[in-house]
Formats: sequence, C-alpha cells, structure tokens
Amino acid sequence: MQEKAKKYRSIWIIIIDVLLFVIAINILYFTFGIQSDPIMKWLVSLLGIAFLIFGITTQKNQKRLPKQSSKQQAGITKLVLLDEDGERVKEWYIQGETSLVIGKNSRNGEVDIDLSDTEYASLISTHHAVLNHVGGTWFIEDNDSHNGIGIKKANSKRTNKVEVETQQQIDINDLIYIANTRILVK
Repeated sequence: MQEKAKKYRSIWIIIIDVLLFVIAINILYFTFGIQSDPIMKWLVSLLGIAFLIFGITTQKNQKRLPKQSSKQQAGITKLVLLDEDGERVKEWYIQGETSLVIGKNSRNGEVDIDLSDTEYASLISTHHAVLNHVGGTWFIEDNDSHNGIGIKKANSKRTNKVEVETQQQIDINDLIYIANTRILVK
C-alpha cells in the first residue's frame, strides 16, 4: 500500500514538473516573442536570473549536507506484527517514510499501519499512535488513545508506558505494545 502511494505521488510530481515547464516556456514566448514592453522583458529576465541563482545555491547546499552514518543508513526498515507465540504475522516496510499512523482503517480514512485484523483490534483506537522519523531517528507518540502504548526496549525486561503527546524514541529490536498487540521494530 505504501509503495503504491509513493508511486502515485511521484507520478503527480512529474506531472506538476512538466506543467511548470510548459507554463515557463509560454511565459518566455509571450514576453520575448509577442510582448513589446521593455519593462516586462526586464522583469521576466531578472526573475529568471533570480530563479537560476536560487536553484544553483539550493543544489550546492544539498551537496553539503552531511551524509548519514552507516548505522543510520542501516537503521529501522520495517515493523513486524507478532502473534501470541512470537511468530511473524505481518510486516510493514517503513524505510524512506517520515510519518506513519498506527490504528485501524475506517470509513473515514485509512491508516498506514492497519491493525483492524488483530486479536485485540477492539482495544485499538482508529488513530492510536503516530510514528515520526526525524534526523535518522524514529519516535512514537500516543495519539490520545484509549488503551495506551507501551515500549519494551531491546535490552530491558520492563515495558514503559508512553505518555500522551510525548515522543518516545524507538530502536531496532524494541517491542511496541499497541493495547495488547505486539509490534517488533526491525
């Protein structure tokens, strides 16, 4: 589902880019081919130079951004739904995403991580939690759910409750408890 949405967004980005290019060509043709007003020609020329400078500086700034360490690049890539016996039931690949909603699909909308078919679905809110990816790190936030979220860190035996509207960092091999549903971070 996420790959389909990404493909859909990238197609729209290409369409918008092509439309912007066509509009720019038409403006240039009108200004320099049809229009005879010298002030208009100067304004369009200055605007074009400003866009060119902006594009070049933006491109240079993107090249200067620090590269992520190999640990960050090999970070969290998926979430794994576990059953009572710890067996994998379902997986969601999240690499490249920035924000995901965990909950249940409804008539009012879809969520990114759908737990409608889980054993404890009746305890899960429609928009139970939000996962955010910031600066190479994933955080989970309780979205004012009825039954809360717990995090069991990989190196801990204790499950900690995530307070409403506070973000909790998650790492590889942590267990996320959405109500009583377990999701392993991989």
